[in-house]
Amino acid sequence: MSLYDIFSIAGSGMSAQSVRLNTVASNLANANDVAGSEKEAYRARQPIFKAVLLNARQGAGGGTASAAYGVEVTGIQQSAAPVRKEYRPGNPLADKQGYVYTSNVNSVEQLANMISASRSYQSDVNLVSTTQRLLLNTLQLANK
Repeated sequence: MSLYDIFSIAGSGMSAQSVRLNTVASNLANANDVAGSEKEAYRARQPIFKAVLLNARQGAGGGTASAAYGVEVTGIQQSAAPVRKEYRPGNPLADKQGYVYTSNVNSVEQLANMISASRSYQSDVNLVSTTQRLLLNTLQLANK
């Protein structure tokens, strides 16, 4: 792996964390949504990450070994947690029995997820910044 590969690896991490932050924002925006049926209720979403592998070297047995080379988002998964059913007969969205269905978004969990994604994104930014500084210092040494 070359030093320049760090930029693409960190970039893939920043892109993945950006998707994660957008998903959290969508979940928080819909946390108090109400629907008239369980099927229509908003369900929390979570991105699915996958390590991007690169065949790095030949193994001792003739096979190739793989090394992590970044991350990609393979999809967005809906939560399987049940939605909440609340008795609100005066609500215009209530079903025939007087129930409405609220989202299964856990706001505290989403806020913790947002902090984690934000810190991961910032770590990738710091990695890019440090690598850039090291490359510039190396070039300056070569010119002296």
